Amino acid sequence: MDAKVTLSFDANIIDKAKHYAENHGISLSRLTEILLRKATSGGYHSIEDIPVADWVNTVSEGEAEYITPRKRNAVKDEYYNRKK
Repeated sequence: MDAKVTLSFDANIIDKAKHYAENHGISLSRLTEILLRKATSGGYHSIEDIPVADWVNTVSEGEAEYITPRKRNAVKDEYYNRKK
């Protein structure tokens, strides 16, 4: 069963990934699903350990930057501290 999800990516990455998917006869959704399946198939200690296809080099430039979302309370505190 398919489920819908909303994700945000850098626009340049999305454009490159769309072209890659189109050239390989799959949708961007399926390409993302394939990568998520690899990531969750087990045995990886960190995201850098996941073996990904050559497309990563095609669609990315430079080092990958993993940004973890801030906690809600931290965002709220930051907002109120700026108001003071």
